[in-house]
Amino acid sequence: QVQLVESGGGSVQAGGSLRLSCAASGNRGTRNCMAWFRQAPGKERDGVAVVWTGGGGKPDVSYDRSVSGRFTLSYDNSNNVGYLQMNNLKPEDTAQYYCAAGRVCTLRLDEYTDWGQGTQVTVSS
Repeated sequence: QVQLVESGGGSVQAGGSLRLSCAASGNRGTRNCMAWFRQAPGKERDGVAVVWTGGGGKPDVSYDRSVSGRFTLSYDNSNNVGYLQMNNLKPEDTAQYYCAAGRVCTLRLDEYTDWGQGTQVTVSS
């Protein structure tokens, strides 16, 4: 099982930036994909971005189109930490953000078995 701890959430005004971190520990096994999801009150949990963490050169990263061009996901293999850099934030980005580990690099919720506790991001207009 992989333990995941998110940090870096907070409150910003529209147009601002935040960087979320997700520290991974434990037995990753073949769970070589780290993804970020977000869930706003009363809404479903949606995928934001996913990165391959298994090494072997420049990792593949995929983004939901709602954040493409504004968010950047990276992974530090030396320290087992994923970073979600969020720029030009919008009020609709307000949500609880979760990182997750899984075996298939997808933004499908049901592919992920290990989850962090989440960190809140609030963007005011």
